[in-house]
Amino acid sequence: MVMQTSPRNYQDLIVWNKGIELAKVIYRLTQDYPAEEKFGLVSQMRRPAVSIPSNLAEGQARHTTGEFVQFISDAEGSVAELDTQLSLSIELKFCNDANTERALQLITDLRKMLNVLRRQLISRG
Repeated sequence: MVMQTSPRNYQDLIVWNKGIELAKVIYRLTQDYPAEEKFGLVSQMRRPAVSIPSNLAEGQARHTTGEFVQFISDAEGSVAELDTQLSLSIELKFCNDANTERALQLITDLRKMLNVLRRQLISRG
């Protein structure tokens, strides 16, 4: 289940908790990137990783379905951005498939969960 019947706050959202987990995974993963990437790819990856749960928190806190749906769309964009940057990191050999496996799984999960949550909110209208 993506969203409990009546979440009291964003911390009740399973998808928000997965977003927090992904942000922690990305922070740990990028610690070992080359020093010259600190203000490049590392910064570019950490920003959307933090943005995913942040958008969910802000959207849920607005208490209107329309605004929440917009923030979910923003989170979906951040998931796609992070997925692209992770793919580039693998191509550049800054990390490998073994140490990105959890991040890639969380990205897949979040993509699906955000889509379901958006559709649930829209159908409740």
